[in-house]
Amino acid sequence: MDTKLTLKLNKDIIQKAKEHASSQNRSLSSMIESLLQVILKEDNTNLKDLEITPFVRSMASETSLPANSNTDDYFEYMLKKHS
Repeated sequence: MDTKLTLKLNKDIIQKAKEHASSQNRSLSSMIESLLQVILKEDNTNLKDLEITPFVRSMASETSLPANSNTDDYFEYMLKKHS
């Protein structure tokens, strides 16, 4: 039985994922479901063996904080930015 799930994700990532799913003639839901099935397989106990495709790698954020930064300030900034 299918159940609706609502996720809050970065708008750019959603758009890229929709385009990728469309190029594969798949829905975004089926693409995410397939990924979750791979992750949740009982015989797949080591996620380090899971291949990260170039497409997924391109969606990763490489944001880092300077050593002298205040993480509370950064948290507040990100909260405002993504709210």
